[in-house]
Amino acid sequence: MLLTFLILFRESLEAFLLVGILIAYLYRLNAGRYVVWIYVGVAAGLVASLIAAFVLQVVVDQFSNEYYRAVLTAVIMLAATCILTYMAIWMGKQARAHTEHAKEQLEHYVSAHNVAGVATLAFVSVWREGLETVLFLSALAYNAQPLSLVGGVIGLVLAVVLVALLVTGARRVPLHIFFRYTSLLLIIIAAGLLGSAIATLQGAGVAIGPSQPLFDVSGVMSDASGPGVFLRGLFGYNATPTPAQFALWAIYLIVAVILWRRGFAAPRPKAA
Repeated sequence: MLLTFLILFRESLEAFLLVGILIAYLYRLNAGRYVVWIYVGVAAGLVASLIAAFVLQVVVDQFSNEYYRAVLTAVIMLAATCILTYMAIWMGKQARAHTEHAKEQLEHYVSAHNVAGVATLAFVSVWREGLETVLFLSALAYNAQPLSLVGGVIGLVLAVVLVALLVTGARRVPLHIFFRYTSLLLIIIAAGLLGSAIATLQGAGVAIGPSQPLFDVSGVMSDASGPGVFLRGLFGYNATPTPAQFALWAIYLIVAVILWRRGFAAPRPKAA
């Protein structure tokens, strides 16, 4: 439930935060009549995301051969790892620039009475985050992690409520702190997906180093029962990793955390 909640909450917050900013900016431009087209774009983005989820499932189901299904599953997990890393490390620094660019586009569309452009801005915002959500949840599902409808709905609703509070000015929420530490959590999740992708490829017979476990701590804590199941789902814990799984997981985690710390480091004051 926690993973589904985190993914839906973070992705929904990013999508609807930009949508909320666009709506507030329309009223600032005295162009409230265009707000309905923002809602049209949001609805279209949600529908397109559901279609993408259906298509992805159909594509995966087409592979009856276990080898190709395993390879495709690993590719999905690797793609999710890359996008999670991008979100966690670089997107935080670029979010403000994206918002300002979207405002400029919105002002241009309003002045040109381009309702399709207004709707497209909202559509792209929601669909982009929707596609990422579909990819992440698919990767978790293929990694044998249970998805929670309740957790997803709670995350979605909470994101909408938080955006409404922010846009109406009802409350000041330190979002930079939220994005900073959820970014770190995303990096840890991405590391787990990377390790699982390597395990899936090795299980399918793809030669990525020795297939024998580097160590076995299942006697202390198995990854198939008890707390190990939770740690496997959240942090990619593996009681019997191969050398390639452990090495790539550790290297990725160290490098990604270093980049994360640099990305969120406070800017140094300029010398006089």
